[in-house]
Amino acid sequence: MKPLFHPSLVNGPFEDPALYIDFLFEKRAILFDLGDLHALPPRKILRISHVFVSHTHMDHFAGFDRILRILLARDKRLQLFGPPGFIERVEHRLASYTWNLVEKFTTDLVIAAAEFDGCRLRSALFRCRNRFTREAESVTGVDGGILLDEETFRVRSEILDHGIPSLSYSLEEKGHVNIMKNRLLEQGFPMGPWLTGLKTAVLRGDPDDTLVRVWWREGGDIRQRFLPLGTLKKNLLHIVPGQKITYVTDAACSEENAVRIKDLARGSDYLFIEAMFLHEDRDRAVEKHHLTARQAGFLAGEAGAARLIPFHFSPKYGDSEDAVRREADEAFRGGRFRVEGR
Repeated sequence: MKPLFHPSLVNGPFEDPALYIDFLFEKRAILFDLGDLHALPPRKILRISHVFVSHTHMDHFAGFDRILRILLARDKRLQLFGPPGFIERVEHRLASYTWNLVEKFTTDLVIAAAEFDGCRLRSALFRCRNRFTREAESVTGVDGGILLDEETFRVRSEILDHGIPSLSYSLEEKGHVNIMKNRLLEQGFPMGPWLTGLKTAVLRGDPDDTLVRVWWREGGDIRQRFLPLGTLKKNLLHIVPGQKITYVTDAACSEENAVRIKDLARGSDYLFIEAMFLHEDRDRAVEKHHLTARQAGFLAGEAGAARLIPFHFSPKYGDSEDAVRREADEAFRGGRFRVEGR
């Protein structure tokens, strides 16, 4: 079974953070963080539908200009998420340019910016044809940190302390729903578009007593039956857990952060997590509100992640990248120490 999501870091471990996640069956991608994006070709940037920004330090937000420039003359809606104050920063970035010619464009780029404070999502729109002035502001409640909930996946967030709020994210596929064709034939059910509706009902979490329309064409007539979702799930479907990809960067190793990181990352297939300092430099990590490689590995192990991908290393280790990776890996495979690293 081919995985739906294909994650890849845009830059090397000493460069700006940005995680590009391509979708296998859709002409679409999402992005975690907006560091330098020059390594991403325009064709990949054009696939991006949503960007999830941890915070607006320059190395996490400088790629905004490149994505704006490539999308500008196209009919496109780009959804951005970030921490409190994010809308104002997007507004100021857009206002730093002169837009006196955009009324002549035949296309309209729409940027939707939203900021998450842990409980609510505050949103605003910026339309090219309106010179990117702020409009359509709204506030909605957020349940369980879920910022985006689509048919096949959701994106969940936790706020971490980096001296300022820094958002971590988890991309969670809702599950793989496979049709057992042999069972379908054995029970005399037809192939057809009704199976798409069946899969959708399962992924949506509809109750087992929901009636599902099973229909087919016979000659020039349409035949149909209505059967409980639970019966069809039991007899025709094989449902397996979907992928989970978690992204954590720029966070102090406090008890509260550790609890939130482990909750968000629990059971991840991939955990991309910062490893800014070696543990011997943990005093520096505390001062800068970052994780050490050992702390990152330990948290990944505690969360039960299947794969650890450390990134966002301090340039001071440019000649000792292997040491950073080794320290993270050893902690991931069984090292123990107090969470605060003292």
